[in-house]
Amino acid sequence: MKTHLAFLAFVVSLGGFLFGFDAGIISGVMEFFGPQFDLKEGQWGWVVSSPTFSATFAMLIAGRLSDMIGRKPILLVIAFLYTLSAVASAYAASFEMMYIARMVGGAAFGAALIIAPTYIAEIATAKSRGKLVSIQQLNIVLGFFAAFASNRILQAMTKGEDPLMSDETVWRWMLGVEALPAALYFIFMLLVPESPRWLISKGRDEQGRKVLNRLHGEEAGAAESVAIKESIARELATEKGAFSELFSRGLRFIVFLGLVIGILQQSTGINAIYFYANSIFEQTGIGTDAAFTSGVLLSSTSVVFTIVAMLLIDRMGRRPLLIVGIGGIAVSLLMCAWAFSQATYQLTADDIATLDAPELAPLAEVTDEVFESDVAFKNKMKDLLGTTVYGKQEGAILQAAIDMPGVIALAGIFGFIACFAFSLGPVMWVMLSELYPNRIRGLAIGTIGFVNSATSWVVQQVFPWELSVLGNAASFLIFGLIAAAGFFLFLKILPETKGKSLEELEAELVKG
Repeated sequence: MKTHLAFLAFVVSLGGFLFGFDAGIISGVMEFFGPQFDLKEGQWGWVVSSPTFSATFAMLIAGRLSDMIGRKPILLVIAFLYTLSAVASAYAASFEMMYIARMVGGAAFGAALIIAPTYIAEIATAKSRGKLVSIQQLNIVLGFFAAFASNRILQAMTKGEDPLMSDETVWRWMLGVEALPAALYFIFMLLVPESPRWLISKGRDEQGRKVLNRLHGEEAGAAESVAIKESIARELATEKGAFSELFSRGLRFIVFLGLVIGILQQSTGINAIYFYANSIFEQTGIGTDAAFTSGVLLSSTSVVFTIVAMLLIDRMGRRPLLIVGIGGIAVSLLMCAWAFSQATYQLTADDIATLDAPELAPLAEVTDEVFESDVAFKNKMKDLLGTTVYGKQEGAILQAAIDMPGVIALAGIFGFIACFAFSLGPVMWVMLSELYPNRIRGLAIGTIGFVNSATSWVVQQVFPWELSVLGNAASFLIFGLIAAAGFFLFLKILPETKGKSLEELEAELVKG
């Protein structure tokens, strides 16, 4: 794999880094922003999920738009929107301003997640395509790591006396930090050439050939140019790709397969874990400070196992990684469900005394009362303290009250993240960039990205309500059963795509 190719793939997929950064940052932001603005569960879910809502529609049109005007112009607009969103979010003065600013960023990362793997697949060779497309997922998890590390540092700074770094202002710093990598993304994108496949498809053969020569050398570039021209010639002999073609008999299997992978990637709850990481860790009773630290460890796990995926994806192949990974995801989530089902909650007089906060005095009313359900316990706390006070003190209260096999729950959460990071995370985007003919690749990936993002939005929006009404155990059980169903389905239908050119895969997978 040439260094130049790796550099281009890294730069183009920096949009993934910013997506990961935004997703990781919001879990810390909401620990302060939610109670400060006294958000209800629906509002809490909307602030978290609103970027995914706008991303859903951006994904639907980004692929087609990039087919029309090119990959690079869209990526430059994406970088600008990221910067604008970061600044506007940091200055948000209300719930409404916050979610509107975040929706701008959502449109950016929705488009980026579609166009980046398309571009990378179009500059890569068959031998290096898996590693190069996986760089997007590496950037995403590096973004998560940077966000959780930034959150932990800034949260620790609220313990001091600086009025600029208080519980009321720290979330603004958390959000504003994103403007720096967003601006760097825009600058680096100026160094990226247009996709050679897109150039040739638009009749700009000489420009496309020059880009291929720079990327692969003259001999390999010439061969690649001929293969692309032959592929385009075959496409011109058929009807131009349209949305209706996605439902044709020849494409039925690969469209169904892409939809299954896209839905499964989000319906197992990955973004619920990431976007609500601090809150989930607090549910295990480890406390607020430890929850922020655990977020850093969580994102570190993602980075390590994404690198594992990059090392293995072109050796083992896509199918083994996906099947082993989804099996591990199912087991991990079911471990979490069992651990939370064993939890009990009790506040003794000593527990209440150690909390040592005047606003928590009403807790004396439930001294030594045992709660078998997290839902019943939290509802009682909210009745006694009000939602704002409980929101600010939830980590400390749970740490004092809970009795559960927390080690098993934490092992399940980290196991889920590790298995996702070497399977559904990177492999989905690799396979989507490989499965579809060039004439409809942007449209197909955009459509599946739309469904993927819509699934993610539903999960994020519903998750606060799910925890509040169904409880921790039931929420993880639902995710675990979905993953188990996906495991058995993958065993039956998942093909292997490694080591084959895009043209070879088209001949093999497209029927008729």
